[in-house]
Amino acid sequence: MAYVVTCPSCGNSFDPGESIKDQVQKDLRLKMVDWQKMKDDEFRKKEIDFQKTLQQQQEESGKLLQAEKTKLQQELQESIRKSMAADYENQLKMLQQNAQENAEKLKEARTKELEFLQKEQELKNREAELEIQLQKRMLEERTSLTEQIRKEETERGALKETELQLRMRELEKQLEDQKKLAEEMKRKAEQGSMQLQGEVQELMLEEILKATFPFDEVKEVGKGVRGADCIQMVRNQFGQEAGKIIYESKRTKDFAADWIEKLKADMRSLGADVAVIVTQALPKDMDRFGEKDGVYICTFAEAKSMALVLRNAILKIADARKSQENKGDKMVLLYDYLTGNEFSEQWKAIREGFMSMRLSIQRERDAMEKLWKAREKQLEKVMLNAAHIRGSIEGIAGTDAVNLNLLDDNDTALLD
Repeated sequence: MAYVVTCPSCGNSFDPGESIKDQVQKDLRLKMVDWQKMKDDEFRKKEIDFQKTLQQQQEESGKLLQAEKTKLQQELQESIRKSMAADYENQLKMLQQNAQENAEKLKEARTKELEFLQKEQELKNREAELEIQLQKRMLEERTSLTEQIRKEETERGALKETELQLRMRELEKQLEDQKKLAEEMKRKAEQGSMQLQGEVQELMLEEILKATFPFDEVKEVGKGVRGADCIQMVRNQFGQEAGKIIYESKRTKDFAADWIEKLKADMRSLGADVAVIVTQALPKDMDRFGEKDGVYICTFAEAKSMALVLRNAILKIADARKSQENKGDKMVLLYDYLTGNEFSEQWKAIREGFMSMRLSIQRERDAMEKLWKAREKQLEKVMLNAAHIRGSIEGIAGTDAVNLNLLDDNDTALLD
């Protein structure tokens, strides 16, 4: 069946095909390629600018280090020069006074020379440390800037992809709405016919029951009232009520499993003894009339025979109960209640609720265990990557440079 779409502006009707969807996808792909090329150019430009800025920072840092080194050397040389001049004057005076004092001054000069060498070595160490810190800082800034640029590009790409998906979903939703509209119109046209057929079968079922069992009372359940389609009040030869049979009439192509649970609930609410579904389509595992989950199922042709068998069984059970009425023994009454249909149906309802709750709890437990397992795998992945980063940094800066442990010793014991 062809689906026709009418333009709201010009009123022209046409059949939308795959060409519109292909054209839209093609235009969006072309726009996506141009947008990706523009973003690649912007990223390369930003990377070149970052390299220039990084080079300038390195040159300025080198100049500052050289100036500081030169200044410290000059200060040390001037200090040594003054100290040596003072030492020479003292030596001249001390030569005149005592030879022993000259030896002590010479020893002092050697000590100062050793201090100068130590200060020079400290200066070299400081210069190397500043160089390492500068390289670390430049690496961190570059990594941070690269990560930020990638994050921005990823977010923009995701936004464009989302817009593309939304547009595609809009087109698919429009076509789906047209299909649903046509199916709804077809279903409404067929629904009236199916409802009429079902009402005809209900009336025929009531007429057959009234004609076959003239002493019983067959009542129709009104439309919109919760319950089965009709109720048969079984009476014995003295006109006394012996039990109830409720009937649900279905005339559809497929059998629905929820019919059984609904009719069982109606049977409990009405206090009926037996429930029967008269249907055109039997369940997949049944080829003739039978009992399924406490409800009897038969076709329309088998309804009369089924009603006769069930009615005779209810009369026999009623006669047996009647013979026990005048004993007055509480144990007999309790036994009758425990073996009666009311207790059986109530206990079935309790058991069904218990099994449903148990199944729900088991499903929730399985879902939570699956979620915990997924999170455990994610945690292992994070800890493995953190160990790689820690090993790389300790290989450069040493084990005592920075503490990169994600967990303390106590936390690790708890995790294990």
